[in-house]
Amino acid sequence: MNIPADLKYTEHDEWIRTDGEHLVVGITDYAQDQLGELVHVELPEVGAQVSAGQEVCEVESVKAVAEIYAPVAGTVVAVNTDLDTSPESINSDPYGSWIYRIAADGEPEGLLDAQGYAAKVS
Repeated sequence: MNIPADLKYTEHDEWIRTDGEHLVVGITDYAQDQLGELVHVELPEVGAQVSAGQEVCEVESVKAVAEIYAPVAGTVVAVNTDLDTSPESINSDPYGSWIYRIAADGEPEGLLDAQGYAAKVS
């Protein structure tokens, strides 16, 4: 299982990368493996105001639907529209296939480092 050391992780199996003044959010290798082949990603709306811990969007696989949560309060500033036609790219490249970017209202709290996330999923 791939758990990059340069990312942060949530208890809900999202990864977070800081990119300038925005946070980039996707789902982990572990999450995509548990879900199986992804067939649809319901992207959030750009401009949506979200609260920390709020459901922002969903991913649907052949096995289940999983909610994606906001790691911090803020505003959705971009979505990965490539996922509209290629949701399975998350399966082949979970850390390159981000879902949305958020302009955070503050610092995210309670995130796990790679070692902490590895302990959670093992």
